[in-house]
Amino acid sequence: LQVDLWQPSSTFHIVEGTVTDVRVPQNTSRSLLPFLQQANIQYTILISDLQKAIENQTGLKSYRNRRSLPGYNYEVYHSLEEIQDWMHHLNKTHSDLVHMFSVGKSYEGRPLFVLKLGKRARPYKKAVWIDCGIHAREWIGPAFCQWFVKEALQTYQTDPAMRRMLTQLYFYIMPVFNVDGYHFSWTNDRFWRKTRSKNSRFPCHGVDANRNWKVKWCDEGASFHPCDDTYCGPYPESEPEVKAVAHFLRKHRKQIKAYLSFHAYAQMLLYPYSYKYETIPNFSCVESAAYNAVNALQSAYGVRYRYGPASSTLYVSSGSSMDWAYKNGIPYAFAFELRDTGHFGFLLPETLIKPTCTETMLAVKNITLHLLKKCH
Repeated sequence: LQVDLWQPSSTFHIVEGTVTDVRVPQNTSRSLLPFLQQANIQYTILISDLQKAIENQTGLKSYRNRRSLPGYNYEVYHSLEEIQDWMHHLNKTHSDLVHMFSVGKSYEGRPLFVLKLGKRARPYKKAVWIDCGIHAREWIGPAFCQWFVKEALQTYQTDPAMRRMLTQLYFYIMPVFNVDGYHFSWTNDRFWRKTRSKNSRFPCHGVDANRNWKVKWCDEGASFHPCDDTYCGPYPESEPEVKAVAHFLRKHRKQIKAYLSFHAYAQMLLYPYSYKYETIPNFSCVESAAYNAVNALQSAYGVRYRYGPASSTLYVSSGSSMDWAYKNGIPYAFAFELRDTGHFGFLLPETLIKPTCTETMLAVKNITLHLLKKCH
């Protein structure tokens, strides 16, 4: 749970015994700390100057814009414009393996770009869908999507496993799902989560794009209130971003065999169901894929990931993209919660991009190769 003390209009209830993330305005901290001590509430200051930490991640923007695309730096966070320029560049320079297209437009009219990655060998190939940045503030997600593409293109000639993956499969990669929200997190509010759609009856913007899917929509773990971070929207697929991706996945569901969505933070590898405590029919296949993936991930830097059904491993949530993908016939559906476990949270430093992406790459390759073994 995260609480913003600079939003007096927001109401919240903190359950005793739970860990709560509180972001405090500088002028409030002096009065808050004595209160916590008097109330015997244990606290730890994780980031002493949050504003400075935010500026450290966005302050190099003008310097980054001068960098040529061939020298693109994958170890820094990039704005939406930079990511889309990078996609256009790859589409021109790697036309043998990359095809860029749009599945639709966002609420604010931005194109929803996807990269199709793979060797054009035969007319029909199975495919893996990968999306990042469904929640705007989780910047390590888009960083990983870009890293995956970089690794695929750089190691295709030298790594037999990557060659096999790109020869036998297509990868549909959407580096930024929630383009409006991601742009807003760079320009206005670093901790913005939702889309940016407007509600005629409330002053609050946006819908949680991971509660807006047509699977047990707006049940447990989602909110009907437009001002809440987990607002499910006025109806399923109300958000043009969700509608566009759902339409694409429905259209290609016979081809797409795996759905991977990248979030942060918690260090978890989750699979269905999110909305109920029930074992999925192909549990043994998915469970073994998850077990092998987290072991592969841990082999890089010793970082441990928990894995299991989302409902019991994380929390119950309805209307998620992962559950929807699984319910629509995609047998391998996973959601990654990348680093860390809360110290930096959404503000994961750029120095941790490389290790996070390196270890995650091992897990994704492991899942993909498991998929090619045809476990049913």
